[in-house]
Formats: sequence, C-alpha cells, structure tokens
Amino acid sequence: MADKIAVPQTLAPAGKQLLRDHGFTVVELPDQKVSTLLELAPDAFGVILLTFPFPKETIHQMPNLKIIARNGVGYDNLDVPYLNQHGVFVTITPLANAGTVAETTLTSILALSKHLVPATNAMRAGEWEAARTHLGFDLAGKTVGIIGYGRIGKMVEQKMSALDMRILINSPHATTAAYGTVVDRDTLLRESDVVTLHMPIRPDTKNSIAAREFQLMKNSAVLINFARGAVVNTDDLVTALTTGAIQGAALDVFDQEPLPKSSPLYQLDNVLLTPHIASNTVECTNRMATDAASEIIRVAEGKEPQWPVH
Repeated sequence: MADKIAVPQTLAPAGKQLLRDHGFTVVELPDQKVSTLLELAPDAFGVILLTFPFPKETIHQMPNLKIIARNGVGYDNLDVPYLNQHGVFVTITPLANAGTVAETTLTSILALSKHLVPATNAMRAGEWEAARTHLGFDLAGKTVGIIGYGRIGKMVEQKMSALDMRILINSPHATTAAYGTVVDRDTLLRESDVVTLHMPIRPDTKNSIAAREFQLMKNSAVLINFARGAVVNTDDLVTALTTGAIQGAALDVFDQEPLPKSSPLYQLDNVLLTPHIASNTVECTNRMATDAASEIIRVAEGKEPQWPVH
C-alpha cells in the first residue's frame, strides 16, 4: 500500500499532483485540526502543515510519521527539537515565498501611504468629496526602516530602493546592507517614517514592538507587520493607534488567527487588515506546495531534505 501523505484541502493542486505522481496516497484534510488529522490519516508518513498548532504529543499517535513539511517558512507552531529527537524531520520552503511577501509588503506600504482603502470605501458609499479628503503622504524623501534582514527583509530592501527613500536596516546578524544603512533598533524606530517587520518569532522577538517602541516612533510614522503577529504587543498597538502615537498600520499577521471579530483593530480606520495573505498568489502557492511535497519525496527516498529545521 502506498504511503499516505496528509495535506490541507486548500493546498495548491501542483503539490498534490506531484505527490500522486510519485505514488503516494494523498489524504486531503478539510481543516487543520489535529483531531481531523488523527481521524483521517493517523498512519501518514508525512504531513504538509499550514500555520495551525501541532502539539508535539500528536506524533505518538502517528507511528509512521517521518516528516512534517511546512507550507511556508515559519515554524513557531512546531516543537522542532522534540520532533527531531523523535525522528521526525521538520522542513520549510525558504525559496518559495520571499519575493511574493516582499511584493505584498510594498503593496501595503503604498496603499497605506496613499489612504487607498478608506478613499475607495468612501467613494463606494457615495461620498465622493469625503473620499477626496483622505490625504496620503509621499514616500520619496522619507525613511523606511526594515527590522529583520533575512531573505524577505533583503528583498523588501531591494524593492524599496526604487522609491527614492532612505533605507535603515536592523538585524542581529547584519553588519552591511546592499542598499541601506545598518543601525541600532532605537535609531531605526526614531528616524523611520515607515517601519516594516520581517524578523522571526523567538523569545527575544515576542512582544518586542510594544509601548516603548511606539513612543520612540514618529507620530506620523506607520507600522507594517508581515512577520508574525506575536512580535507586536496588540494592546499597545491599539493604544498607539487610538492616541496618535503613530499614524497607522498595515497588518497581515495576528497573535490569534483568524482575528476574532471582537478585536478592537476592526474598529480603527487607520489600520489596513489582511488575513495572512502575503504569499497568496498563484505562482507562490504552487511553489510552496511543490517545494513542501518535494521534501517529503526526498525523505521517502532515503535522502536528506534540502531545507530541514534543526
């Protein structure tokens, strides 16, 4: 019998087909609940996982499990050391989505700076003159600060360099930058008109953008978060947005997803909200799905994965 691979029903077709072409039985999960996985595919050899939690104890009910392939780059929903200790590979797709996330970041910066969404909504409501009062701000001549200088941060830097902006970079590992200047974090926060976050979630980055950081920022500045929701203290962000400590924000990630309808963020008209769709293009979803599937195929063939997390 062919090995079973459990995948999200929403996984791009290219990934499912690649697995089938290599002789696997693909089990499509209607949701990402662990209970559903254990009901439909407890004997799976591999799992392609989105961002939903995967409790480490789950593997003891899946005796054949050898690999969890993340359909993306973040792995904060997995206890990697525990999984590795018990012989389960964890892999990511680092080459698949960096360019797309960088493009979406740039799109949000442009939309936020020109107040495109409020103006569009006002116009659709028949408020032509009110729509014209949503004045934006130019990016040329301003400063953009990029916190996090991995693949995505570097691609954001490259794309922002075309906008006649001064670029500041902050990252624990960066000493030089291709287009910008590496500075300490406080300098970046004080001098930037746009602060965009691209660091991983770790104990030292969790809630690292909070009240103190918002007080350092210009009250005309905007915050862009395409990293992880937990790097920003949401309560402090809401306070900063309502008191005018900063001008606005664009958020694609949240510390609780889906974002509950009770969240005060929905009530703020100076926030651009998107539902974790930074990599949501046809090309990128196909790249992530096929890269995740290819890691499962490599492990099944007795090879080391290309992009393991240790």
